[in-house]
Amino acid sequence: MTPPAAEYLALVREILEHDRRYYVEHAATISDFEYDQLYRRLRELEAAHPELVVAHSPTRRVGFEPLSAFVKVERAVPMLSLDNTYSAEELTAFHERVLRGLEGETPAYVVEPKIDGISIELTYARGELMLGATRGDGRTGEDVTLNLRTIRALPPLLAEPVDVVVRGEVYMDRSALVTINAAREAEGEEPFKNPRNATGGSLKLLDSSVVAKRPLKVSLYEVVGDSFNASHWAALAWLRKLGLPTPPGVERCADLAGVLGLVETWQDKRRTLPFDIDGLVVKVDSYAQRRTLGATAKAPRWAIAYKYQPERAETVILDVEHSVGRTGTVTPVAWLSPVELSGTTVKRAGLHNYEDLARKQLRIGDRVIIEKAGEIIPQIVSVVAHADAPVIGPPDGCPSCGHALVREEGEVALRCPNSLSCPAQIVMSIQFFCHRGAMNIENVGYKLVLQLCEKGLIKDVADLFALEVGQLAELDRMGEKSAENVVKAIDKARQSATLSRLLTALGIRHVGGVAAQAIARRYRSLAAMLSESEGGDAEKMHATLDDVPGVGEVIAAAVAEFFADARNRTLLGKLQARGVDPVEPEEAPRTGPLAGVTICVTGKLSRPRGDLERDIVAAGGTFHKSVTKTTQYLVAGADTGDTKLASARKHGTKVIDEAGLGQLLAGQPLE
Repeated sequence: MTPPAAEYLALVREILEHDRRYYVEHAATISDFEYDQLYRRLRELEAAHPELVVAHSPTRRVGFEPLSAFVKVERAVPMLSLDNTYSAEELTAFHERVLRGLEGETPAYVVEPKIDGISIELTYARGELMLGATRGDGRTGEDVTLNLRTIRALPPLLAEPVDVVVRGEVYMDRSALVTINAAREAEGEEPFKNPRNATGGSLKLLDSSVVAKRPLKVSLYEVVGDSFNASHWAALAWLRKLGLPTPPGVERCADLAGVLGLVETWQDKRRTLPFDIDGLVVKVDSYAQRRTLGATAKAPRWAIAYKYQPERAETVILDVEHSVGRTGTVTPVAWLSPVELSGTTVKRAGLHNYEDLARKQLRIGDRVIIEKAGEIIPQIVSVVAHADAPVIGPPDGCPSCGHALVREEGEVALRCPNSLSCPAQIVMSIQFFCHRGAMNIENVGYKLVLQLCEKGLIKDVADLFALEVGQLAELDRMGEKSAENVVKAIDKARQSATLSRLLTALGIRHVGGVAAQAIARRYRSLAAMLSESEGGDAEKMHATLDDVPGVGEVIAAAVAEFFADARNRTLLGKLQARGVDPVEPEEAPRTGPLAGVTICVTGKLSRPRGDLERDIVAAGGTFHKSVTKTTQYLVAGADTGDTKLASARKHGTKVIDEAGLGQLLAGQPLE
């Protein structure tokens, strides 16, 4: 019989290879069913033998507990910027500078599409991904290893056990942005402006389990150092051999004429790609020639970026609509005279917020220039001619309910605070309540919720659980069978509801799925939360939540205030009366040498904090992002701040060094 360790490691490598074939080569060699069987066996082995779990396991791509902050990363070789050019003449001038620098020696060039994403640097040691960092200021970036590990196309283990540092770009397809923004708008959140904005926002999330749900991609285009290959063209081939994804459509040109030809070819070809590129990168191929050319303080002399100008069109503002989101945010949207732009007909453009609208001094009837930000989202760039009309401003009150709008301190957005009576917010909040990530009520979408509200059949989320087949069957496009399916879906949600799902579905400000799970683990039942906040007293619940790992001051205050509000308590009581009174299932007990142990890590250590966190969790421990009264150990590295040491003294937390953590992980008593 194969030993569990051998079977486990072989299975890890097999699944990673299937991931590479599927996500990098787009050529799966097994069926989804076969893959699922392998993955299920891997999970079984990890559950039975937690001591075997390795950091590069495919199961680790779902993310980890939230971090408190990103660790700064100093790099020995800075990530320089590229000089830009926008014309064939400027590209020719670059070529002539290269010729002069090489004293007449002829260079060959490698031309790559310049993916519009977020630059990263990856460090592999003995073939295993150890560190992933953002560009930052070039010299200092941030450790986002946990977030990068969630990207399916990025192998945590290379095909060869080499030490190598590579650089590249994390990005997102345009279609993925559309899906993400639709979900954000449904939840009352501001949509991302473009795929790059969405990618950057994803990498900056402290909770990698949320990042894992974002369809990020990665492309690696540069090896730091030239000890492995003699040329860039050979280096790219080597990266592919290691299993790393490289840019599509890369070509090698023997002369400037070939480069200029590719510039013309990509002018139209770039729009056929599913992701954004804002130009091409032209690089001298030979590493020896690169060393001769060198670099300035800001950019290499052997590479340049050719940028394409975004397409623009002229049109007229016909009207401005003020839409109300789930959280009450009021957002202006311009309706335009239809115009063709980048292959599509554009009829509307987002105006972001009222400060942006005021800066542009927009009026109904203005003739404006629009472009697609990131080739996907139309935006107004400038005004050609103002109309003889008043400047567009925010509405006098909420467009849905007329309530006075407010702007909270530190925020740009205007909000309608009338959340429980505003028709638009009620519809959006009920739709969100039914969402897959919330109560997961199938067959209940926006159009059905709108109908139900307009006909007075429901006034809040609790009314969903009193709907009958006969009522639903009389609605437009809803027959007897469809009505039965809706009622069954609602009843299924009532029976399978957990406290964490309900807390997420209620749409409490600042409370996402991860925070909801942490709160649910603490209270276990809705009844317990209502009991602690009885009488409208928010202080006790606030104090309790302050000690829950993963719940900060802002979230604690928001939840405590929600449960103290008499109107919300009435709604929750109504839900209980209709059979929605969920509890949170007990977690399987953690096993390992750190089972039941809570640890916080701070200061400069020999390994990235994310790696230590993974080791602690894999050993059955609980990782705290800050020191609380339940934290048993504080692992203090160099340059530990006074704040956490003071908290450790206050709570009686034992302070240990990294060697002490190593003893705990090994199941050895501290000396």
